[in-house]
Amino acid sequence: MNSDLKLAKDAAIEAGAIILNYYKADYEIKDKGYHNPVTTADYAADTRLKEILTEARPDYGWLSEETVDSPKRLTKERVWVVDPLDGTKEFVEGVPNFVVSVALVENGVPFVGVLFNPVTKEIFTAAKGEGAFLNDESIQCATKDDVGEMVILNSRSETRRGLWSPYDGTFGELRAVGSVAYKLGLTAAGKADIFASLRPKNEWDICAGNCIMNEAGGKLIDLNNEQRLYNQKNTLISPGLVAGEINAVDKTYKILTGIN
Repeated sequence: MNSDLKLAKDAAIEAGAIILNYYKADYEIKDKGYHNPVTTADYAADTRLKEILTEARPDYGWLSEETVDSPKRLTKERVWVVDPLDGTKEFVEGVPNFVVSVALVENGVPFVGVLFNPVTKEIFTAAKGEGAFLNDESIQCATKDDVGEMVILNSRSETRRGLWSPYDGTFGELRAVGSVAYKLGLTAAGKADIFASLRPKNEWDICAGNCIMNEAGGKLIDLNNEQRLYNQKNTLISPGLVAGEINAVDKTYKILTGIN
């Protein structure tokens, strides 16, 4: 196994164990913004991930949702891109749709990706050119030819806000699942046809999942039909995203953007 991948995997598992200590227990919740909670578990996992990964690779840069950003990372060839707890709202609600997300990018390209769900013990892993795996079993994107039979993993909050109402009946099923990263892992493993978001996301939400998706034979694009290069000064990716098996992504992109 790629040594950076092994390091990322071990770190994600350790961070997941920390998160489980807080799951359905007592912890502090704060709001970073509207409907954007952060908990003691997020900070504790972030602290441990940073200790493990930066001590082992002191020359690599660091970008994490829960660490104050530094422009120093922009000078680095390799950068860790981390979300210590993707799906905090689900964690708070006791819904096991959250993961530790650890990625490594090299010159902007996802090079290593790990997603770990500490409740279900699912661990999605990938390294560039080495394939994608779920619990050490090889995975591949899969899809149906007919869009009307496709399962789309989409956002619980976007669904509640009615953003997906215009697409009722277009796809086989719109399945709302928490955690952007977890949805990417499930789609890469062929457990759904497509992941899609109609709202902007940050690099740390999708970087590890992007690596896993690529290695599972799929792709991830934004709603401008662009693939992402990571470790950008502005980490926000607008206006939305589609990922999955290549042909399914192309079909879904046309529907979501109104292209005939």
